[in-house]
Amino acid sequence: MLDLMWKGALIGAGATLAMDLWAVVLTAVFRQPKPNWAPVGRWFYHLKNGRIFHQSIADAEPYGQELALGWIAHYAVGIAYGIMLTLMVGPAWLASPTLLPAWVWGLVTVAAGWFLLQPGLGLGWAASKTPNPNKVRALNLAAHTVFGLGLWATALLIA
Repeated sequence: MLDLMWKGALIGAGATLAMDLWAVVLTAVFRQPKPNWAPVGRWFYHLKNGRIFHQSIADAEPYGQELALGWIAHYAVGIAYGIMLTLMVGPAWLASPTLLPAWVWGLVTVAAGWFLLQPGLGLGWAASKTPNPNKVRALNLAAHTVFGLGLWATALLIA
């Protein structure tokens, strides 16, 4: 079990890195704004007080290290997803990784962003309160597809 968790952590970190590299490409090629992990850090900081949902995370009390906390949380969640995947698929998949389970899991993980993080930040369910929710949703699905591909690619590297 520990071996599955250790490999899952590596797979999750690699997939999160793939997602971050995708964001760099979107910024360089398509002029998309860089991800800002500070609001996520502020949101995680306020979880200690039991506060999950905010009207606007920008109005919540700032935390001095929120950008660092946001990056840490981003990778911690990606690592947790990698561990969950390996525990679900088991050692046989790790020995010979296939794309489908990783890709499907990558897409499933978008639900946490749509139904927990985005409403928690005050952006509404699935970014419904943003100026262009369908664009945000499409970008989320693309990023989580890249995350799924990253899960698979990293699993292939360590197999």
